[in-house]
Amino acid sequence: MPVKTVTVRVPAKVNLQLSVGPREADGFHNLVTVFQAISIFDEVTVTLAQPNSGVSISISGDHTHGVPADSNNLAVKAAALIAQEYDLDLDVHIDIKKSIPVAGGMAGGSADAAATIVAIDYLFSLGMNREEMSEIAAQLGSDVPFMLSGGTAIGTGHGEQLTPALSRGTYHWVLALSTVGLTTPAVYAECDRLRAESEIVEPAANEVLLQALLASDATTVGASLVNDLQAAACSLRPALRLVLDVGQEYGALGALVSGSGPTVAFLVADEEAGLDLAVALTASGVVGSIARAYGPVGGAKVLT
Repeated sequence: MPVKTVTVRVPAKVNLQLSVGPREADGFHNLVTVFQAISIFDEVTVTLAQPNSGVSISISGDHTHGVPADSNNLAVKAAALIAQEYDLDLDVHIDIKKSIPVAGGMAGGSADAAATIVAIDYLFSLGMNREEMSEIAAQLGSDVPFMLSGGTAIGTGHGEQLTPALSRGTYHWVLALSTVGLTTPAVYAECDRLRAESEIVEPAANEVLLQALLASDATTVGASLVNDLQAAACSLRPALRLVLDVGQEYGALGALVSGSGPTVAFLVADEEAGLDLAVALTASGVVGSIARAYGPVGGAKVLT
């Protein structure tokens, strides 16, 4: 009997390094980034629907505000792209249970697109290999290919060209979440404005960070965290500077705005240190909501 429904679990990400090159003629920037997938997950369930009903979507969970429940959702775009590539008549319902913050710099939308690719491949027995999935993913956004594989990886180009990074150990994170997101285009535009008078060099991988990951040296990883978009995110949301300062004052090994923000990620020594920092941040009153996570974890995975 053919499978009629499938659920795929997919993680969030933090960027341990996000180095942004000059703005190119096409409006994009060359990047070098180090991704790490962390243990905050969305679950995407794809179910066969009535013939000729097309693709529908519903959103539930902890973080739903602002998530489009129509053809603008990246998961629906992923389904449409697969239908086009494989000449499929897709009649499916996509249900997304969200725990990854929205517009928080943690690739929630990209994660859902990756999960949808895996789900439809499974549901329709397409037999896509990882390279074929990644080709579709790259057409949807620069973070989507990483969400397929998870782990720790170096991204180049616009972030979609991936090389696995050798990483040992488990890294513990405390995440300060914002109730209002920041859009990636707005943060990049502000980054360009702030750097307009500066000479911007092409980005390169942070070798100190990569060696620290290989050595499972969380202290050096914390000291090596870098995000070229952080100044822009803080310019648009000045309160982030206080959050960064308070977290480091309370013992984080390192802190940075994740991706285009406004989530602030604090690396801590271990689970106990994470609990202590979460309590301190909550008591400080500068953070609305806290999550704790660890990484690296694997990418999009079929559950049922």
